[in-house]
Amino acid sequence: MSHLFKKIAVSILSIHFAFISQIVTAADIPPPPPLAVKAYVLKDFNGNMIIAEQNGSGRVEPASLTKLMTAYVVFGALKNGHLQLSQTLPVSEKAWKVEGSKMFIEPNKPVIVDDLLHGMIIQSGNDASIALAEGVASTEELFASMMNKEAARLGMKNTHYMNATGLPDANHYTTAHDLSLLASALIHDFPSEYKRLYGIKQYTYNNITQPNRNRLLWADATVDGMKTGHTESAGFCLISSANRDGRRFISVVLGAANDSARATESQKLLNFGFQFYEATLVYKKAQNISAIKVWKGKSSRLNTTVANDVYVTLPKGEYAKVKATIASQKSVIAPISKGQVVGKINFTLDDKIIESRDLIATQDIAAAGFFGKIVDSIKMLF
Repeated sequence: MSHLFKKIAVSILSIHFAFISQIVTAADIPPPPPLAVKAYVLKDFNGNMIIAEQNGSGRVEPASLTKLMTAYVVFGALKNGHLQLSQTLPVSEKAWKVEGSKMFIEPNKPVIVDDLLHGMIIQSGNDASIALAEGVASTEELFASMMNKEAARLGMKNTHYMNATGLPDANHYTTAHDLSLLASALIHDFPSEYKRLYGIKQYTYNNITQPNRNRLLWADATVDGMKTGHTESAGFCLISSANRDGRRFISVVLGAANDSARATESQKLLNFGFQFYEATLVYKKAQNISAIKVWKGKSSRLNTTVANDVYVTLPKGEYAKVKATIASQKSVIAPISKGQVVGKINFTLDDKIIESRDLIATQDIAAAGFFGKIVDSIKMLF
């Protein structure tokens, strides 16, 4: 099948797209607020769009933000049945003796997986992180390999993990951009676990109550997660997410001067996104978008759609400028399988393509009989 594309103009539509991979600005939108941090990223969740960033690709130490990936891998183990929430895990000497923040588990006293998740996510317990890592992979080292495999799958190209806790290591690093990918993936892939755990303000284990260090959970009712981190070398870090009327933004702030500053700077970013940008659902997953010509098939027309919901995230007032064009493959020849990529829908702003989404077949189309193929072969010559 030819991979050349033939552009077919779509009737003028104010169509807006979902996955803009670059920052779009408008003349009347102010620049992002200046932040006193080493790096930051502000991302629209629905549109998967980075609205603002500073040193987003610079290598940084993730500190306890590492535990987002630890949780992601554990959630995967729960989903595939390798682990159960009610299951008890042993506490090793390594987990018990680890330095840094703890939930205060003890050796020879097995702990329920769900308690360990609470201790890791809310209390940022390094001991809980190691106990979970050992429960999933037998050793923290093997678990770190699983973390790196997931990072690669998620497209976190500048991330490498050495442990499940975030304790400093020269080969343990990430970027603000990669952390935004991870935060988005965790919310998208495990929404029930995110909702159940990340907004809890405090947790008690072993008669010790510890607060969630994410101050925004108290300051902004729309903030429902995610994770803090801190070491002397990393500074104070916070990934936060807020949901206002169905719109979600994710803020990644790294290297603030203190606990208060990371919360204040994160709030500035979130407010900036909600105030100056808007997102619209344009197409739902599996919604018919356009019909294209099919050759040598039992049907000559094929309806197309998109694999996922399509949102647009743009500065307020920019929607009317966005147009869409269908680019179908030059010769779409049967047989066609449902879900097969048969073209693209390109979205332009001021005559510049800002993103493309694959168009996929909504149904199977079988090949035509011998004579049908002959007739279409002759037609294709002209």
